[in-house]
Amino acid sequence: MKGFGLLLLAVTAPFALAEPGAGGAAAVPEKPAIRDLGDGRMQVGTVTLKQADRTISFPAEVNMTEGLLEYAIVHQNGKIHESLFHTTTDPFDLNVALKLLRYQPSEELFEIFDDEEGLTGKFPEVSEETRNAARVEILISWKCEDDKKKEASLNDLITYAVTSKPLPAIPWVYGGSYVANGAFQARSTGDIVAIFTSQPALFNYPGKDRELDDVWIPTPKRVPPVGTPVTITIKPFAPERPSK
Repeated sequence: MKGFGLLLLAVTAPFALAEPGAGGAAAVPEKPAIRDLGDGRMQVGTVTLKQADRTISFPAEVNMTEGLLEYAIVHQNGKIHESLFHTTTDPFDLNVALKLLRYQPSEELFEIFDDEEGLTGKFPEVSEETRNAARVEILISWKCEDDKKKEASLNDLITYAVTSKPLPAIPWVYGGSYVANGAFQARSTGDIVAIFTSQPALFNYPGKDRELDDVWIPTPKRVPPVGTPVTITIKPFAPERPSK
């Protein structure tokens, strides 16, 4: 637990150094309380993490079963009119859990601006180590009316309307969000997992047409009814090995 305390200090320290906001003081999140649940499990707010397999889970709820999507998961105070799921989980707590399990953010999806705030068509170069450490799989589990548990990849629950097929089985990329005007932007916006690229979001979809906001819909007949409680699980992405 001592090692986790030191890492927590490293995670939250940048907020203490953040630039003041409009009110003259930085909107510094309080240091989250970490509970030791035993057996290598920790809890940060509503987020549960396991050290052994580096999995992270938190509660959410189905928000939409039809209509255009820009986000897969947002905070309940965020853009719920265009998100598949919403949650009460604080994005800051989720980010702390990701840091504690040593996921590394990658900025590879965010186009570089020039000195006049214009887009350059160039993207940051990141190391292979960082790329691998930023890639995750996201799973959704819930109970059906017969009390049986179901689980699906988040990718399977989102359809690319151009082809009418679910998203390919590729990872989501942890970008880590950022601090601006003394505020952690994932918390300020409520953006947690974005399909349409969002730099404030903690995670982004890296696939084709990620810059479009009118081609993503819930997968018909796969998403449970609106209001269904679900558990979101994040774990390291493990690409399938080709069969010999």
